[in-house]
Amino acid sequence: MSFTQHDPSRVIRAPRGTTLTAKSWATEAPLRMLMNNLDPEVAERPEDLVVYGGTGRAARSWEAYDAIIKTLTDLEEDETLLIQSGKPVGVFRTNKWAPRVLIANSNLVGDWATWPEFRKLEAEGLMMYGQMTAGSWIYIGTQGILQGTYETFAAIGAKRFGGTLANTLTLTGGCGGMGGAQPLAVTLNGGACLIVDVSEERLRRRESKRYLDEVELDLDAALAKVTAAKNEGRSLSVGYVGNAAEVFPELLRRQKAGTVAFDIITDQTSAHDPLSYLPVEYTLEQWDAEAKADEAGFTKKAQASMARHVEAMVGFQGIGAEVFDYGNSIRDEARKGGYNRAFEFPGFVPAYIRPLFCEGLGPFRWVALSGDPEDIRVTDEALKDLFPENEHLHRWLNAASEHVEFEGLPARICWLGYGDRAKAGLLFNQLVAEGKVSAPIVIGRDHLDSGSVASPYRETEAMKDGSDAIADWPLLNALTATASGATWVSIHHGGGVGIGRSIHAGQVSVADGTELAAAKLEALLTNDPGMGVIRHVDAGYERAIEVATERGVRIPMAR
Repeated sequence: MSFTQHDPSRVIRAPRGTTLTAKSWATEAPLRMLMNNLDPEVAERPEDLVVYGGTGRAARSWEAYDAIIKTLTDLEEDETLLIQSGKPVGVFRTNKWAPRVLIANSNLVGDWATWPEFRKLEAEGLMMYGQMTAGSWIYIGTQGILQGTYETFAAIGAKRFGGTLANTLTLTGGCGGMGGAQPLAVTLNGGACLIVDVSEERLRRRESKRYLDEVELDLDAALAKVTAAKNEGRSLSVGYVGNAAEVFPELLRRQKAGTVAFDIITDQTSAHDPLSYLPVEYTLEQWDAEAKADEAGFTKKAQASMARHVEAMVGFQGIGAEVFDYGNSIRDEARKGGYNRAFEFPGFVPAYIRPLFCEGLGPFRWVALSGDPEDIRVTDEALKDLFPENEHLHRWLNAASEHVEFEGLPARICWLGYGDRAKAGLLFNQLVAEGKVSAPIVIGRDHLDSGSVASPYRETEAMKDGSDAIADWPLLNALTATASGATWVSIHHGGGVGIGRSIHAGQVSVADGTELAAAKLEALLTNDPGMGVIRHVDAGYERAIEVATERGVRIPMAR
């Protein structure tokens, strides 16, 4: 069977409004969200079914996509569709509490979990790379990572710079679908930012969506602008077109010479997949052909360039900058490229985020299936009324309302913890029931959450008990979501950090205003963040133990 993965004639846009194209909102929701993932406003290369992260697809092929849409259109309220790496493989009669869709993407048995083996199977049409929210149909554009990035930079400000990034200058790389959140996350925290990307088109896209303030082709001009902003305490982000493996070492040289002063260094290039990282030997125009012509040789060149990139980051750390890995596996790729000091700076989770995970805090996102931005405004205001004491949440929602331009279906994200997510889900269901929003609301999250990932180079790096690589937790998370009434559930391998480095789970539900939805939402949105609490209790984190005790989380062998 031949599969079509490139079709520039296909332009996908999710239906809007209240007219169903499927038999129920429980099946309309995954249908619209799959289509939304491939909206040209949302996806990086929709003609190739690629949503973000280099090769993260929404479906294995256009034939598979069409079959998924057709099946969702006809699916009954007590049936479940099974998706194997982006291909619909079966429909079973289950029950109304069961998920309407169950998804498994990119999963390989341990000894076979390598990029070469995965690429061989992908080329044979047997698998696809689902990333995290690409193949689980809950990507909401760059906003999806924005708040997590905002929280990270806020934590850096609190840790080191007196609670703000004003009068600081951040250097980072990678302005694609995920990395594109970085400049706005910095400026929302009051800082100045220089972001480097090999693609002017990517930088211009982020500029057009207001995630990036300016694009500069001249390095001296870019540095002059961000340095002036730092000195004046202004927030400003500037994108510079260049290869980070060349630019970072040059900027380190200039910093040592005293002509520039960066305070924070990180990176979000697509380093998880060496074929998605441009080696210094090649131009942007040569990239695709060279990667396809010699995958092994290209990988070695990419890893060597990443070694230069990371060596510069370690150099910045050596002269006092705050340096961290934002979870793209660049340290391990640099190690493979011959740089043996790659792990001298930490990942962002152990450095800044783990205390939040201990409380079950993590990314809570929702989407207005109506397509009406007014529905998101209503939910924003309702959340502020629900949590009047949460000033941090209010600041974020106000900033997002002012600065975030919707991509595809209107959506929002915020971080909520154990107990609060269930309250928010029930509130949204009530808004639908009372007609205060015009159509049902989809509620999901990133796979990057407090209890849904085993990823030793990111979410579970440096766990207190050494349990970084234990993958039972995301599997239990997916099973719990299935048992708790999620509308669709996914288990993926490799998202964010690459094949062989992670197992993670996702869940999505629909607030359609019914009593059944309310019961499901209360169970799911209690149990899902509860997984984060028990994961960290089991690892021995005192704050997680306190939260479990305070909020009544039952743990048979609690410490």
